[in-house]
Amino acid sequence: MTQQTPDRHDPCTDSSDATARTASPLATTDLRRRTLTQGLALALLPFGMPLLAAETTKSATDNTYDQDSILKDAVAWFGKGSAGLAGVVEKAFKDHGRPVGYIKGEEAGGAITVGLRYGHGTLQLKAGSTRSVHWQGPSIGFDLGANASKVFVLVYNLRNVESLFQRFPAVDGSFYYVGGAGINYQRRDGITLAPIRLGVGLRAGASIGYVHYTKTKTLNPF
Repeated sequence: MTQQTPDRHDPCTDSSDATARTASPLATTDLRRRTLTQGLALALLPFGMPLLAAETTKSATDNTYDQDSILKDAVAWFGKGSAGLAGVVEKAFKDHGRPVGYIKGEEAGGAITVGLRYGHGTLQLKAGSTRSVHWQGPSIGFDLGANASKVFVLVYNLRNVESLFQRFPAVDGSFYYVGGAGINYQRRDGITLAPIRLGVGLRAGASIGYVHYTKTKTLNPF
């Protein structure tokens, strides 16, 4: 006759099962809470993105100049306005958008075949900082007459002022005349400079070279 071994109760097992049964509703509630929170965050995401984009746009706008402000400052610098001046400012904004700053300066140069250009001015950034700037460089091409004028340079994508002090390749093919305006672009390492000039002399054709921006004045254009 086979004897049956009576079942033995393990108090530890009973305690674990009881704990699991007790914790289960709490775990379920916590899971539901996390799910609800995640769902709410996803639901609000489309509303938060426009706010973030607006804040980013506002920050970019705060550090750049609008077209009306640039035209007003340019007219004040040159001491006169013209349809040509308004036109070149409009073209610069159409091509490159809002500048982070500008340089107000004066330069002189002249050439028949090989010319030199020297200038100096002040960099003004929308963020508030200013810096003295000098520039010089050769211009090689078909230049006629002399050029002595004020210049107003729009500055784009300059994140570090030190990056300005280098050589910028230039293609200068403007026609200068009394009361008129000319603009050309210089670009390097993602930085674009757009000099605007109203010249008192006559200068026509194309000049090819570079402009070297420096911290101090130098007579060496190279």
